[in-house]
Amino acid sequence: MRSLKVADVMWNHIEPVRLGTTLPAVVKHLLSHHVTGLPVVDMQRRVVGFVSEQDCIHSLLVSNYHHEGESLVEDVMHGDPITVEPDMAVVDLAQNLGHGKPKVFPVVDHGRLIGIVTRTAILAKLSRIGLGLKISGLAEVD
Repeated sequence: MRSLKVADVMWNHIEPVRLGTTLPAVVKHLLSHHVTGLPVVDMQRRVVGFVSEQDCIHSLLVSNYHHEGESLVEDVMHGDPITVEPDMAVVDLAQNLGHGKPKVFPVVDHGRLIGIVTRTAILAKLSRIGLGLKISGLAEVD
């Protein structure tokens, strides 16, 4: 199990959020991909932030109450997110998961986003290895 790497469980088919994206577009993107958050990237795919469902909920509540204009992702995202590298051991990442920690981690290689790894993907992979579970509705990441 120690040989299992982040690259073995990451998702590389989800498009990140780009700087300048409007909040409604961010919300649509999160909901359509069934993820709790996504990295925010610049034109060179460098991770510059992270936007979560909670960030969007808070911003929507505030903007609806104050009848403000449309926010951009950079208005609501968190800067300097925790990133991981594809060769990191999943065991090491899993041991650092905890309350208040991110549920989605951007995976970067040479400073550029190449995918994301989620707690769900880690749980699914570890359960298949350790328990032999096959879970319907979850994509295989093998």
